[in-house]
Amino acid sequence: MKTASWALLALAASVAAEQVVLGGGNAPSVESYATQFLSDAKQAILSGKKNFDKWVHDGKEFIKQDGMLYELISHPAFDQHQLRVTEPELCDASVKQYSGYLDIAADKHLFFWFFESRNSPKDDPVLLWLNGGPGCSSSTGLLFELGPCRVSEEGLNTTFNPHSWTERANILFLDQPVDVGFSYAEEGTTVNTSPVSATDVYAFLELFMNRFPEYSTQAFHVAAESYGGHYGPNIGSVIHKENKAVAASGKSDLKIINFTSLILANGLTNPKIQMGAVAGLRLRSAQCQALRSRIPTCQRLMQSCYDFDSRFTSSCYTETGLNPYDVRRTCDRQKDGDLCYKEMTWIDTWMNQPKTKAALGVNPALDFASCNMEVNQAFALQGDGAHNSAALLPDIVNDGVRLLVYAGNADMMCNYMGNERWVEALESDFYDEFQSAKSIPWIDSATGRLAGEVRSAGGNGFTAGNVTFVNVHEAGFGRHMVPFDQPEAALDLITRWLANAPLSFVPQAPGIAVVDL
Repeated sequence: MKTASWALLALAASVAAEQVVLGGGNAPSVESYATQFLSDAKQAILSGKKNFDKWVHDGKEFIKQDGMLYELISHPAFDQHQLRVTEPELCDASVKQYSGYLDIAADKHLFFWFFESRNSPKDDPVLLWLNGGPGCSSSTGLLFELGPCRVSEEGLNTTFNPHSWTERANILFLDQPVDVGFSYAEEGTTVNTSPVSATDVYAFLELFMNRFPEYSTQAFHVAAESYGGHYGPNIGSVIHKENKAVAASGKSDLKIINFTSLILANGLTNPKIQMGAVAGLRLRSAQCQALRSRIPTCQRLMQSCYDFDSRFTSSCYTETGLNPYDVRRTCDRQKDGDLCYKEMTWIDTWMNQPKTKAALGVNPALDFASCNMEVNQAFALQGDGAHNSAALLPDIVNDGVRLLVYAGNADMMCNYMGNERWVEALESDFYDEFQSAKSIPWIDSATGRLAGEVRSAGGNGFTAGNVTFVNVHEAGFGRHMVPFDQPEAALDLITRWLANAPLSFVPQAPGIAVVDL
């Protein structure tokens, strides 16, 4: 039995004793529907307690809310924020897990799920994973790509993922902004810009690191996919600025987050440049030709967003009949679903099981959806996606935070050519070196096969580089599926990147070879 389970049983016994002393030993009332799925220990603790009751045990504060038991975590520097934390044993019961909510004031609640590394939790880095959309849950990444398990049997079960990134990292999956996944808001509360959502994420990280200081000293990496090309730079910028402010203030009660790298996976980061690259795709349908004709107009509109912080937006994509995330495939949305992959509905099925919600500390009345199109529309109406998030990166990169951008070569939505071009245009201290750098083969050390190409600047070939772009071969559905379509190669890529080891053999640098990690 896990240490945490022994601690839970001890708390249950202590609470039961307190109830007898206080005259609270009467038979408990009928619990909510979710309670039947809680462990006997948690049911004993909650017996006789009212909703929102709080109490202190062994120096920790607890609360009953929505029929669930949470540890309650606060910090004087964040008086509008608190964490509610529980300990599930789903997906991969062999590792320690935490899940729950960041409560922001009384109206915003962000869901998170944390997994320790399978390897060495006290030594391995911490990685924050964010899916894009905007409006898509990070549970998509967790259950369909890089998490410790994958949804199976049409959502009735999960299977062990041997290529999970938890092989090499402690991973936080966060649903943000509010109304995404299991995150929720009170009526009338919205978040519709990347900068606002980034400040909430920073508060979450400070509360989490202060409660679990054992994870606060390791290298910290932000990894964001698709619209995460906007989320990631904004979150990275806030962390970078706040780290400087904490260091200058000398406050010992706040953590300086060891922000080591930013990883952007098939991201939308500099839309003007990326939109122009669509013309380079070898697509010959009439719809694709129409798409090419709209590029100059779209780029002019995006430039106005760059220059004047305009909210004016325009749709720069058109229906082609192809899967926009994998141009090798067609897409029948009536059969395949809105995201062209019917498997996405399996995630909704599994997450909406009452026993899943109870284990994760989720109100059983909440409905999970992999993507919320109302959130997507709210961001679009603010013109958030038409801004240049790459402009936030030079200060971060120049101060030593490493940047990895990777893209699958079959993706049209955030295609690899556009991603490489905006990295080329990034005016950091590594601009000249990246301009002159050539793409070289990336060989998957696990299989020995060619997995793609890598182009980088910084490190003189002895590291993974300070600014690095990777073109992943045959990785369809680049927004969500590089780790799904190429799981071994994706694990090889992230393993080397986190270790800051060269991503490929470099012929012009004698003595450097493919690193077997």
